[in-house]
Amino acid sequence: MKKILTLVFVSVLGGIITLSAYKFLIEKETTVVAETASEQPFFVPTNYKTTNANLIDAEHPSFVNAAEKTVDAVVHVKNTALVSAPLSLQDLFFGRQQSKRAQVGTGSGVIISPDGYIITNNHVIAGSESISITLNDNKIYDAKLIGTDEKTDIALLKVEADNDLPFITFGDSDAAQIGEWVLAVGNPFNLTSTVTAGIISAKARDLSGRNSQSFIQTDAAVNPGNSGGALVNANGELVGINTAITSQTGSYIGYSFAVPSNIARKVVEDIIEYGNVQNGILGVSLLNSNSKEAIEKGLNEIKGVYVAEVTEKSGAEKAGIKIGDIIKRIDNIEISKFSDLSGYLKTKRPDDVVNVEIIRDGKVKILPVALSKTDILTVEFMNMQLKNLSEERKRENNISYGVEVVKNDNDWLSENLGVSSKYIITDINNVKINNIEDIAILKQKFGANPEQYIKKIGLINKEGEKEQFLIR
Repeated sequence: MKKILTLVFVSVLGGIITLSAYKFLIEKETTVVAETASEQPFFVPTNYKTTNANLIDAEHPSFVNAAEKTVDAVVHVKNTALVSAPLSLQDLFFGRQQSKRAQVGTGSGVIISPDGYIITNNHVIAGSESISITLNDNKIYDAKLIGTDEKTDIALLKVEADNDLPFITFGDSDAAQIGEWVLAVGNPFNLTSTVTAGIISAKARDLSGRNSQSFIQTDAAVNPGNSGGALVNANGELVGINTAITSQTGSYIGYSFAVPSNIARKVVEDIIEYGNVQNGILGVSLLNSNSKEAIEKGLNEIKGVYVAEVTEKSGAEKAGIKIGDIIKRIDNIEISKFSDLSGYLKTKRPDDVVNVEIIRDGKVKILPVALSKTDILTVEFMNMQLKNLSEERKRENNISYGVEVVKNDNDWLSENLGVSSKYIITDINNVKINNIEDIAILKQKFGANPEQYIKKIGLINKEGEKEQFLIR
C-alpha cells in the first residue's frame, strides 16, 4: 500500500513539474515571438476620408458648368438630299426615267461665333439640296453651306439670326492631355441636347492606315447623330469635333474619335479667308517604324521619327534637314509617329515657320523651317511623275480635282493616248482622283504592276478638252 501511494505521489509531482516547465519556458517564448511580429504589421494603404462628396474638387471637372456653357451652342443639323428612287417594273416597261426622292440625314453642329457660323462634319451635309438648323430652344433656321474639306471631314455653315447666338470658344487641342476629362455634346438618335462624359484615351490616332488622320480618341459615348457635335474640356472649351466611331454594329462600343479643334479652327479660317484649305508641308518622307527596313536598322525603338527622304526645293531641304536625321519635336509638340507630325502641320499654312528639333550624330539641333506648298510634291505612277493641281490650273479648267502630269516616261500612254506633261488625270476606273494622295492609295492597292488593273482613265488634254480612254 505504501508503495502504491509513493508511485502516485511521484506521478503527480512529475506532472506538476512538466506543466510548470511548459508554462514558464515554451509558452513564454511563444508570447515573445508574437509581440515581435506585431511591431511591423502588414497593411494595405487606405484613405477612409475619401467620399463621393469630395471626389470632384477644384482640380477636377465640373460637368454641370461645362454642360451649361455648351449645350445651347450645339445644334441639330438636318440635311435633305435628292436621291434616285429604285426603278419599278412600270418604269422599265414604259421607259420612264428614274425619279428622284428626298432623303433626310441628321447630325450635329457647333455654333462658333455669335453671328451664326456653324462647324459640322462634311459627311453630315454631303450631297445636300437644303440644310436646316434647329437650336436648343427649337428655333429653326435655313443654313448656307460656306465650304467643306473632305480630307479633315469638316464643313462650315452659316445662318442668319435676328439676335446673337450662343457659341462655344475654341480651346487648344494640343494642350489637351491623355486622361483629361471631356464631354461629348450632340444629338444622337435625334435625342437633342445629349451630354456624355469620358476621358481622352489617346491623341494623334490614325484610322486610315495611311498616316492621313490625327484624331483625338475618347471613351465618351458617341452614337449616330453625334457627328459634327462638340467635344469640350472641363472649362467648356471646344477641343474637338466628334466625327467617327469604330463599331461592327454602327453604334458606340467603347471608343470614339474627334477632329482636334486646332485643325478644325484652321480649316474654317482658311475657308472664310481663302475659300479653300491652305496646306503647308515640311518636305520629308519618314520611315515607318514598323517596316522591315526600320526593324533591320533598329529604328523601330527610337524615340522620334526617322527622315528617309527630303523633297527637292522644299523648306526642309533649304533648312538643312538631311536623310538620317531623327525628328524629336516641332515647336513644343513631341513627335513619336507620323500622325503626330501630320496632325500638327494641318494647323499650319505655307510659309509658316516651325522649329524642328532633330538628332544628328548624337547631337541635338533646332532648325527653323518655312513650310512649302503642296504643289512641289510629286509621286511616281505608271512611269509618270504626277503632282497636285495648283489653284490656277483648277480655275483654268473649271475643275476642283485631278493631278497634273509633270513627266511621262510611259511609252504606251504617250504613243497611244498622247499623254504628256501638262495633261490632267481626273479619274481612274471611274474613281475620282482628287490629289496625289489618291494616287498613293492606288499604288498601295495595285502593287508593282498597276497597268494590269487599270481599265479606264479620264484625262483633260492641253487644250482643256476632257477625254475618256478604255485600256485593254
